[in-house]
Amino acid sequence: MSSDSRDGTQVASSQPSGSRRPVYRVESTGNFWQDAREAFKMPCARNSLMSGIASGVGVGVIRIMSAGFLVGSHWAVGTFMVVSLGTWTVCQRNIEAERRKLQKVVEEMPKRFIKQKDKAIDESGGS
Repeated sequence: MSSDSRDGTQVASSQPSGSRRPVYRVESTGNFWQDAREAFKMPCARNSLMSGIASGVGVGVIRIMSAGFLVGSHWAVGTFMVVSLGTWTVCQRNIEAERRKLQKVVEEMPKRFIKQKDKAIDESGGS
């Protein structure tokens, strides 16, 4: 609440005093190196980081030989970021597509069994 300078009355602010932004908890062991080792267990993390590192080093070395150390290091970091994020995004999209296909198959599975039972009942004579 804030006070109005003209008449001294209290004016309610746009946010209630009890509400705050949500606090997001991050699972951490408290040890940086342990957390860094756990990061490679995320889907697609290892492949995308390795691709980014390899391409960043390659482009960086070529640019360092042709344009100098500062320019080459900028190119190396930029290439690492672009390739890592690109491969991670493609990998995540592929995983999501696979999950959708699997979910569709699981949803259609009972329908297939019902159709097979109906055919078996029709062939056996109805009862």
